[in-house]
Amino acid sequence: MRGSLHGGVQRSSRQESSRESAHESAPDEQPTRTKPERHQRPTCAGTDTTALGDSDPVSAPAPAPAPAPDDPALTPAPLTPAQAFDALYACCAPSLVQQTYLLTGRRCLARDAVEQAFQLAWQRWPEVAVDRDPAGWVRAAAHEYALSPWHRLRHRLLRQFRHPEPPPADPTGRALLDALLKLPPPYRRTLILYDGLRMDLPETAAETEASTAAAAGRLMHAREAVAGCLPEPISPDTLHRLLTELPAGVHPGPAEPIVLRAQADLRARRWIHTAIAFTTILLTTTALTLHIAPDHYEPPIPPGTPVQGLPPKPAAGPLSPTQQALRAKLRSATATGPERLRPEAH
Repeated sequence: MRGSLHGGVQRSSRQESSRESAHESAPDEQPTRTKPERHQRPTCAGTDTTALGDSDPVSAPAPAPAPAPDDPALTPAPLTPAQAFDALYACCAPSLVQQTYLLTGRRCLARDAVEQAFQLAWQRWPEVAVDRDPAGWVRAAAHEYALSPWHRLRHRLLRQFRHPEPPPADPTGRALLDALLKLPPPYRRTLILYDGLRMDLPETAAETEASTAAAAGRLMHAREAVAGCLPEPISPDTLHRLLTELPAGVHPGPAEPIVLRAQADLRARRWIHTAIAFTTILLTTTALTLHIAPDHYEPPIPPGTPVQGLPPKPAAGPLSPTQQALRAKLRSATATGPERLRPEAH
């Protein structure tokens, strides 16, 4: 009995000590469990922490306080469309002129192509501003304008009235430019994008609107053709260096971004006025046609038939003696005749 009592006292003392130890350790475990969640919540903006598997609303951490708003004076103001366009022009225009010079071999056409591409970009600025690669958008527009057969023909005709452009001073540069101009336009563009700009083959194929296999074939053919026109064999790195050094002296024209934006706006207004005038002419012509057009059926007039058996129309012949005497009498009696033949003035 004494042993069982002693054992019960020991068990009760052990239970009380375990409760006290659990009670003392409970406050330490709760901050340890909730502390990482409180530190992780602000780092994932827009993430719901209850979706991570913690379904107990009591154990969910309290939301972190909202951060204090930044000082408006320290927050940079967003760029206006004109400022963003000017920044894009200053960043991309020099390299685009050099690329289009390699595509065309003429400085005037290269500058014109770049200016037209930036004017088109300003007209479609809402589309260009949200594009993932605005520089690539303008580059594609400049290349397509430079390689357009119509624009090349127009500049070829205008070149007769301009001073000829001097060729590159370096013999290797002249040979490289001649080799590039002998290539078909798609092969030339593929070579410049891949070896000149160091773009990946899938990106080159996407920009030239070709499959990867077709772009690879064009690239190999262009490299072989260029290597055959140069005095010594070249590696891809050497070709990249030559493509970079050849148009180094070509710079954008004197047109400023504000001038390009004004020209683009003027062209857009002209197109709008032309569309309005054409629509007005079309509506006027339609209304006039509806007004003068017959509104009922008119049968055609049947052709006439000749009538036989009618006497011929008499013609005036010479006067008979009786008629001649009457005429002479009337003429002679006019001066002394009655009043009905000669009225008197009152």
